[in-house]
Amino acid sequence: MQARVKWVENMAFLGQAGSGHAVLMDASAEVGGNNLGPRPLEMLLMGAGGCTSVDVMSILKKARAEVDSCEVEISAERAETEPKVFTRIHLHFIIKGHAVRSELVERAIELSATKYCSATIMLGKTAEVTHDYEVIETRPE
Repeated sequence: MQARVKWVENMAFLGQAGSGHAVLMDASAEVGGNNLGPRPLEMLLMGAGGCTSVDVMSILKKARAEVDSCEVEISAERAETEPKVFTRIHLHFIIKGHAVRSELVERAIELSATKYCSATIMLGKTAEVTHDYEVIETRPE
């Protein structure tokens, strides 16, 4: 896996993944940024959320769960002193679907957290990573 990050202007940087996809990142105004894109650490949290969501949805699809949507809300706390690493990360999954069993969602999240999600497992080396979920019933169409 490869990536490249190139300075654009001020504190804005263009990140390009080996797959060719790109994203603009910027710093906050306090450090000279222009708020043109997400902060690099926000990208890290979004990447972790995406990684675990891929796992959870893959497991739910394999189980033939009728999922209409999967969303994960991520909150994090950082150390007060440099290097200000993440110390706590909480992922709250919101699964909407028809007759989706809670125990299946719980198992999918557990497998992601303990076996499959490289991002959250890696972040767990410095931060306490916790998860919870809610399952919201939708009507069958």
